Amino acid sequence: MQEISPKDVIRRLKLENPWWDGEVPWRNLKPRAYLELFYPLIEPDVRRAIVLMGPRRVGKTVLIHHAIQRLREAGVSPNLICYVSVDHPIYNGLSLEKLLDVYSQSTGIDYRKDRAFIFFDEIQYLRKWETHLKSLVDSHRNLKIIASGSAAAALRLKTQESGAGRFTDFLLPPLTFYEYLELLDKSTLLKNPPQEEPGKSLFVTDQIDQLNHEFVRYLNFGGYPEVILSPLIQSDPARFIKADIIDKVLLRDLPSLYGISDIQELNYLFTTLAFNTAREISLEELSKNSGVAKNTIKRYIEYLEAAFLIKVVHRVDRTAKRFRRANFFKVYLTNPSMRAALFSPVEAEEDVMGALAETAIFSQWFHSDTTLYFARWQDGEVDMVWLQGRTQKPNWAVEVKWSDRYCDRPSELKNVIGFCHSNRLKSALVTSRTKTMDCKIENVSLQFVPASIYCYSVGYNIIHHKHGNPGKIEIEEVEVQQTRTKNRRAETER
Repeated sequence: MQEISPKDVIRRLKLENPWWDGEVPWRNLKPRAYLELFYPLIEPDVRRAIVLMGPRRVGKTVLIHHAIQRLREAGVSPNLICYVSVDHPIYNGLSLEKLLDVYSQSTGIDYRKDRAFIFFDEIQYLRKWETHLKSLVDSHRNLKIIASGSAAAALRLKTQESGAGRFTDFLLPPLTFYEYLELLDKSTLLKNPPQEEPGKSLFVTDQIDQLNHEFVRYLNFGGYPEVILSPLIQSDPARFIKADIIDKVLLRDLPSLYGISDIQELNYLFTTLAFNTAREISLEELSKNSGVAKNTIKRYIEYLEAAFLIKVVHRVDRTAKRFRRANFFKVYLTNPSMRAALFSPVEAEEDVMGALAETAIFSQWFHSDTTLYFARWQDGEVDMVWLQGRTQKPNWAVEVKWSDRYCDRPSELKNVIGFCHSNRLKSALVTSRTKTMDCKIENVSLQFVPASIYCYSVGYNIIHHKHGNPGKIEIEEVEVQQTRTKNRRAETER
């Protein structure tokens, strides 16, 4: 029986690194905006490996190749950049150190001495990868190592257990609405706010119907780059999203990581949560309807959240106090298009649009470190609340609507107005379907903005390091630079 020879391995590695021969792959593919957040982590001379994680098919490999292209444009010699797709069968049984030996044989670069950039893609296919990676970080200060993988739950677990102080996690989420329009060259549907109205700093549009059309398409197909660029996949999203993404996580990644034996239970729970995205639920209700013990359901929810399929949002009361027992909570899909794949695409007039618009807006915020809550009391609710870190007092509140009705009848927003009074908030933001306006009622200023504009603005803010008031997109650039500098100093000190 013939065995794989060292020459075969070298030939494969050269095929994966075409820039050694002057070629530039992925040049014609427009990069995701997250490249602007990811690439700066590669530059600093910090003794840490970067672990790029995220759900399946969100563009991690393409992001890596765009980062490699940036390195080339910055003048890094092509032989000092090595990319290895660890999941390829030809590398079976090879440790990371052995792969680096093959790299040296292929290029003449001495990875033990030369300053090089090493990319290990789909690293979870290597047994005990975290131990190997930690050893490389400790042994070779001259190497900048970037690893990636699609088994997001497994990667996060391993980096927390073994990579403390050695790994920097970077989450690449599904596409934001901002990125969706950018990749389709449709961001011209929105414009910067008028300079003569400095207080009105959300984006504006004079094509709200077209923008909303794209927003609905985003809800149905917008989370994955391959889907938005392929009419064929859009004609049958279940075949791509459900079979190639959701099922692989539910049937393979999670069971293998956590030893789940009853996959049918897990699948049923996820389907139930997906159908009820943005709606308040309880462990008691889920247990009663499924016949599964509450502790088991709680573990399943933790697993699904670790796999970046869902996000749990906890409740506060009318005075923004948190509950000691999290009996009631909301679960949001991290990508609204998963619901369309599991069930069917939605139309703009359907009742479920309100829940999906809320899911989309929350999913933009999930890309940041901001912890959000929803407020719920006996006779009222507010969809989105942010508490200040030090005081844990509400700083702002947002009510998500897919309707223009409340622009004409703002007095019906008693829940929002009452919450603002209880927490001394002077204003709140309310989304609409098409209308933009401001009004003041019972000494509370309400800013109405279409849900599609707000969704776009949040995604833009987070990618461009702009945080704070949800009705703002402007932060002084000096503040942004100061924040970046502080983060880099903290990273170096760690």
